[in-house]
Amino acid sequence: MLTTRSLNSLDRMITLNRAIDQAFGNGSSAQARAWLPAIDIVEKKDAYVLYAELPGLDASQVNIDFEKNVLKISGTKKHAFEPSADELRVHSAERATGSFERSIRLPDYVDGAKIDAAFTNGLLTITVPKAQAAQPRKIEIR
Repeated sequence: MLTTRSLNSLDRMITLNRAIDQAFGNGSSAQARAWLPAIDIVEKKDAYVLYAELPGLDASQVNIDFEKNVLKISGTKKHAFEPSADELRVHSAERATGSFERSIRLPDYVDGAKIDAAFTNGLLTITVPKAQAAQPRKIEIR
């Protein structure tokens, strides 16, 4: 059962991760910090589920890594047009493009070996199961 306390704790963790990502990006350039995908993280009884909006990308353009309880999503969103073409004259280019990287520190009690990811219509869904030790259980009295 989700409590207000667990949601507030998770929300603070997400807010801190976003602030760090926005402040430092991946350290390469200002363009790398120009676009960060929106991410929602929800806690279920048996897993954390992360939803990332990645419009205009497909699964081959996204990398997911997990190390030391940090889930990292990275990739590159390219222009819909080739900006170096000689005959090309761009009148408006408002869609954010470039490299992106988001890192989310997860609690210690997750099962990294069973992480699952799906990508449908620009929405990346990552399910991170909780470790068995973190699952609620009923203790019988002898």
